Formats: sequence, structure tokens, C-alpha cells
Amino acid sequence: MKEFLNINNLSVSVDEKNIINNLNLKINQGEIHAIMGPNGSGKSTLSNVLAGKDGYSITNGNISFCEENLLEFSPDERANKGIFLAFQYPVEIPGVTNINFIKTALESKREFNGLDPLKPGDFLKLIKEKAKVLGIPEDRLKRQLNVGFSGGEKKRNEALQLMMLNPSLAILDETDSGLDVDAFKIVADAVNSTRSKENSMLIITHYQRLLERICPDFVHVFVNGSIIESGGPSLADEIEKNGYERFNNG
Repeated sequence: MKEFLNINNLSVSVDEKNIINNLNLKINQGEIHAIMGPNGSGKSTLSNVLAGKDGYSITNGNISFCEENLLEFSPDERANKGIFLAFQYPVEIPGVTNINFIKTALESKREFNGLDPLKPGDFLKLIKEKAKVLGIPEDRLKRQLNVGFSGGEKKRNEALQLMMLNPSLAILDETDSGLDVDAFKIVADAVNSTRSKENSMLIITHYQRLLERICPDFVHVFVNGSIIESGGPSLADEIEKNGYERFNNG
């Protein structure tokens, strides 16, 4: 089984405050890992560091992706190499339409990997098919990216990007937050449809309901910037019933 992501003794600080402490995590090809933990434990910091967001200081350790030093690559290089981050709070980008944003991202990735761009007709057919699955009206594809969208609409947009780009490693940072029951089912099933033996996922969530629909191979408890316990889906069940008290006391 091919190793996709290997985080080794990683420590990260923000404004000289330690957020992640000697973190170790390995994700192999085809695996789905879930991280659960209380607010402020460093989960979103981890996702941002993996995506290459500025403002974080790596004080120790290293990260490899497909046996390359991930920390040497810019955010756009990481994206082209197959890392995708679905934001907890998707940003609005005035002046850029949904369809042009996704088309540009897809063409950049295909060019990076030596592939020709999709023909305009093929691209339109594909994005309309994916949008229909997510219940996204075609006219919304022409609107400015996330501008004036509800939280649920923004999360559906993130799922559309995931389905179109088909990344090697998808990092989902609380994709299920802010969704009503119907939208949750649609987005969760769309995410689940991208699961394959070729791709891996790192799911950050507070809710066991998402993990019931996208059954992970491993669940990790993240407290104070470190993974303090790992297990299977039953670990998420325990957290749903009892919260994090046992782990905080441990």
C-alpha cells in the first residue's frame, strides 16, 4: 500500500504560541482518517499547515506527501500535486464566478500533470452533472464565488470543487457544519462518492453523524495539539455518547 502522507514529530506555533506538539500521523493510499477533538485543540491549524497557508511556524518535524517534502511546496503546487482543502469557512471571492474558478483550478492541475485541458463542451457537461447531484442550480454556477451564499450553499460549492478536482488527498475541515439535514445528506453522499482505492481523506469533524455516512478506517482523538488515542469507528461512537472528558483527564 502506497504511503500518501507522513507527518513526523510535527510541532507548529502561531505568534510564538505552540498549537501542535510532536504530532505523528500516517495516511496510506485509499485510507480515510477522521480527527475529532474539542474546540481549540489545533485541528484546523493542522489542515491549514497541510494546505500551505501563511502565518504558521514549523518549529519541529517534517511532512512528506508521496515521498516528497511537502513543506518545500507552495500552496498552488500542493493543490496541483493532489491536496485539496475544504474550508471550515469558505471565503467569498467577488468578481470570480464559480464556473471560472473551478475551470481555472482544473486546467492548472491537468497542465501540471501533463494533460490537455478538457474541451469546453466536455467541461460544461461534467460540471453540470456534478452540480445536479449536489442540487446546485445551473444559474448559481455563473454567480460570484460564495458571494451572498448561505453556509449550506458554500459547503455544497466546496463539495462540487472536490468532485470536479478528484484530489489524491482531500482534507475536509468541518464540511458538515452549518448544514441542515437534507443538505448534510447530499454533501456527505457527494463526498462519499469520491472515495476510492486511489484517493485518501482526512476528515475533521465534531459530529459522529458524518462518520456514520462516510465510515472511516481510523479515528483519532486530537487534544492540545496531539493525537492522544486512535481507533476504529467505535471511538467516534464513544465520543458521541460521553464527550471528551476521559481524554481531557488523561
